[in-house]
Amino acid sequence: MGIFDALTTAVAGLQSQSFALQNISGNIANSQTVGYKETDTAFEDLVSQAELGEQTSGGVFASSVSSNTVQGTIQSASSPTDMAIDGNGWFVVAQPAGSTGQFDDTNYYTRRGDFQLNQDGYLVNGAGYYLMGTQLNPATGAAENTEPQVLQFNNSFLPASATSDLDYEANLPSTPSSSAFKLSDYTVNPLDTASGGTGTVVDNTQGDLATFTSQSLDGGSITAYDSEGNPVNVQFRWMETNSSANGNSWQLFYQTNSSPTTGQVAWQNVGTTFNFNQAGQLSSTSPALSGNGLTLSNLTVNGDTVGNVTMNFGTNGLTQFASSTGSVQVNSLTQNGFTAGEMQSVSVDAQGQVTGSYSNGQTIPLADVTLATFNGQDSLAPLNGEAYAATPESGTPIYSATGTVVGSSLEASNVDIATQFSQLIVAQQAYSANAKVMSTADQMIQSLLTVIQ
Repeated sequence: MGIFDALTTAVAGLQSQSFALQNISGNIANSQTVGYKETDTAFEDLVSQAELGEQTSGGVFASSVSSNTVQGTIQSASSPTDMAIDGNGWFVVAQPAGSTGQFDDTNYYTRRGDFQLNQDGYLVNGAGYYLMGTQLNPATGAAENTEPQVLQFNNSFLPASATSDLDYEANLPSTPSSSAFKLSDYTVNPLDTASGGTGTVVDNTQGDLATFTSQSLDGGSITAYDSEGNPVNVQFRWMETNSSANGNSWQLFYQTNSSPTTGQVAWQNVGTTFNFNQAGQLSSTSPALSGNGLTLSNLTVNGDTVGNVTMNFGTNGLTQFASSTGSVQVNSLTQNGFTAGEMQSVSVDAQGQVTGSYSNGQTIPLADVTLATFNGQDSLAPLNGEAYAATPESGTPIYSATGTVVGSSLEASNVDIATQFSQLIVAQQAYSANAKVMSTADQMIQSLLTVIQ
């Protein structure tokens, strides 16, 4: 029976090597497929039951081995909606079912990130799978769902947002080019109320406004926005109110009326004194160092009300060093308001969020891309189009993958051509050897038949 066992074993060897060749050929064919995971071949021996010393080498069985946890090279891509996963994780995707807007109840998983925005506002990859994630409210940034859902981005309208924060950083000159402040030059005391003043500069016949202009320095200007998105030009001026060997004091004003008439307030004091020490740093007693910033209550310019605005100066945002011009050098002046706008394009940012670019110049996060992982990733069931389905062996999806989404990038196939060619040679030689065993066994059977005749 040994000759016939050799024949059947050789047949099993041919089948196993054919199976390996099929995997090798599939790997080579998909060496340029985005997000493809190569399939390797494992061989298992089959031993017949026999007494010790009477056992013979048995047959062989071939099975596939997944390489789902082996990452491919991340390459740059030209499309702003292309994305790759650096590290552990899978994109959660869905397939359409029937009419537009209907999807299967089953979630699928893929590393193929060549997503493009289709005519209905869905992000669809090259294999036809629809991206899922957490949709964010464009106005508030709040999540609109807890479980992954198919993401859709329409040409949504972004409502206007009033300015609520203003960041200001500047260097005030240790020797200003303006005239020295003299309280006696004013009919109405412009200092803040804590200093015994009214906190306002009034346009009057005594020339308070002209005096203030000559005794203060331009502190820059910025366009803020009210709740309807109307632009509001906010201008600032600094006035040095005290100079001594121990340091200098300044007060900050913003313009409330660019064309005041007699008796109207033209500039408003922000309501605090900025004290600088001899080293040009803000004194620890200055309110600007409190960390909470200053509140410009009911900021109004030329009758247009912006509302309460928090003015932040940052860490060491205000300094007082020498200046050759004697003027204020504004290093940074930004605000967070904007007009209404329509979405023009979608892209993926460095934080792995899908963002929308709007006609008002704003870039707003629209969605968080959900990444899933599994306890048994190599036990996922492969599907057409580089997608996978969960199995009992893989376990249920865990939506806390540690990988990060990289925008404008794609993950290449993890197939190594050199390795596949070497495995191809080994499979070819093994196949030929098994074929030789069959021909040898056939010759032996023919010899046996000759003896019988």
